[in-house]
Amino acid sequence: MAKTSETGHAINVANFEKLISYLMGYGTRYNPSKDLIKISNLQNVLTLTKGALDSVSMAQSAYAGAVAARKIVFEPLNKYATRILNALRASGSSEQIDASAQSLVHKIQGVRASAKKSDEEKKALEAEGKEVTEISSAQTSFDNRLANFDKLVKLLATIPEYAPKEEDLKVATLTTYCTSLGNKNQEVIAAETALSNARIARNKVLYEANTGMTDVVADVKSYVKSVFEASSPEYKQISKLSFS
Repeated sequence: MAKTSETGHAINVANFEKLISYLMGYGTRYNPSKDLIKISNLQNVLTLTKGALDSVSMAQSAYAGAVAARKIVFEPLNKYATRILNALRASGSSEQIDASAQSLVHKIQGVRASAKKSDEEKKALEAEGKEVTEISSAQTSFDNRLANFDKLVKLLATIPEYAPKEEDLKVATLTTYCTSLGNKNQEVIAAETALSNARIARNKVLYEANTGMTDVVADVKSYVKSVFEASSPEYKQISKLSFS
């Protein structure tokens, strides 16, 4: 079930609807005593499965929209950080402050603290008996970029020399931008959570043990086989319907 694609879930529901149509065509001969596989309950299950698929589809659209919106608001961040760093350097701040800001800017932009060793360099070090360990300084996830930009803005707010006249470089403007980054990132997290929950709810309706659609189908097929026999056209008709 976990490997079933989004299309696969839709095919399962479409086949379930086709199954119900076949069963209704059998008329009074399809008359199970088990409530779970009676036509009325099967129709209720179909309604639930269609609703669950719709919920996932809507959640997917909302998630895609949130991701796209976040990408747009984060897009200028790398160049923006470079401008901020240059403005700081031009302000007369100390070398130590500039170095701290540069470190944060590098993390925002995913710049490594040191050049990555080539395969040849690694082999040469290993031949000398030296352990080769490389820890990437690239912290380019949205969460990390946001956290490091927030640190940068807070650092700038403590530097008296940093007082640019350009409106978009002022601490107040940077703080507002940082807030917008956080909001867009949070919207993605919320949309991802909603999508995950929608998928969980869908999987329960389709695949929950005993009461889920696929287990109900198995009971239906067993009942039809018992009434019409395995060699009957009725059983062959529904047995070919696949539910993955």
